[in-house]
Amino acid sequence: VQLQASGGGLVQAGGSLRLSCAASGIIFSSFAMNWYRQAPGKQRDLVATITSGRSTDYADAVKGRFTISRDNAKNTVYLQMNSLKPEDTAVYYCNAHHPISDYWGQGTQVTVSS
Repeated sequence: VQLQASGGGLVQAGGSLRLSCAASGIIFSSFAMNWYRQAPGKQRDLVATITSGRSTDYADAVKGRFTISRDNAKNTVYLQMNSLKPEDTAVYYCNAHHPISDYWGQGTQVTVSS
């Protein structure tokens, strides 16, 4: 199983980034897909979720600014991040969750400058 996250980088406040996470080795369509983030010295927090049925949910801190989506044909989940703030700076991780299994990607760094 492999989850390959990409799309992170350095952006100015107010800018946008689109993260991607390509999965292999799993039946992608049957997994809920999550994006988490972890800032230095802080715990890893859930940012956004998309279920196998495409229901979505977001952390209050990102509602209205971030959008999670999935393309089951490409085994890929996306996180569109708009109106970025310095407090969004973190390593972003994708997670594939099923009731009997759970997998993590390697993380991609997002840095938002003020």
